[in-house]
Amino acid sequence: MSYQIELRHIKYFLAVAKDLHFRKAAERLFISQPGLSRQIKQMELDLGIVLFERHNRKVVLTKAGEYLKEELTLSLKSLEHAFSHAKLLHDGKKGDLKFGYVGSAMQEIIPSLLIEFKKEHPNILFGLKEMDNHKQIEGLLSYDIDLGFVRLDRVPKELEIKPILKECFCLVLPHNHVLNKENFKGLHQLKEASFILFDPKYSATYFEKVMQIFDASGFSPMVSHNTIHASSIYKLVENHFGVSIVPKSLTDPNNKKLKFIELSKIKQRTTLSIVWNKSNRNPILSHVFDIISELSDSL
Repeated sequence: MSYQIELRHIKYFLAVAKDLHFRKAAERLFISQPGLSRQIKQMELDLGIVLFERHNRKVVLTKAGEYLKEELTLSLKSLEHAFSHAKLLHDGKKGDLKFGYVGSAMQEIIPSLLIEFKKEHPNILFGLKEMDNHKQIEGLLSYDIDLGFVRLDRVPKELEIKPILKECFCLVLPHNHVLNKENFKGLHQLKEASFILFDPKYSATYFEKVMQIFDASGFSPMVSHNTIHASSIYKLVENHFGVSIVPKSLTDPNNKKLKFIELSKIKQRTTLSIVWNKSNRNPILSHVFDIISELSDSL
């Protein structure tokens, strides 16, 4: 069976599928609304299927349309990546790799990875973007990023996950707080304190692990602030709005306004993992795993 479908038809379809409005889609595509309607109708005729249910006041995707929207979005993304990779090769580059990461991965893991990788692959371009765990999963599924650094226990079946660093938690206090490494006996000493914690949206798994620490200490924390950024946590602690608990890799020994107490005697640990899409065909991705394994062994 032969279909006379061109790339422009796919882009037209995806624009209407996104807006569910022919006029708005036509404006974004810089073509006339009647012209767009004719192109979509021709696409439906060529495929022999109905993509949209057209009503007086709204447009709705059919089941076939919903399926094609999802599949063609991924296919178009893959095609764009192929063109981009070809352009990099033309410009003398060997490719690119896009990372998503939670803040703690930037403290040591990612800088070390980039340094080691650049030694053997100097012509690789890297894209780095700090993202919460959920956004990274979305980015991996849509091929917007190639590799994620997350604090999750489970990921969708389309993805692969591998733990690379299991670490302790640390208590974060203002530099002049009465508690220190010598007189700290347990978290119960802070049951009257306000806590500044990572938002559950940052990672439900991570948040639950932190709550287990409080459960084991015999009290429920008074949480005054939630945030997804370590810098916000540190600024709030510095200004005596509360105290916090963070992964050890996120501690900043050079910050003289804070002090950190490692919670090494509690059983709870947090795990940093790498995650990637099993179907990702980026040829650079496979070269990264050996270096990450070596780095995680040395940490």
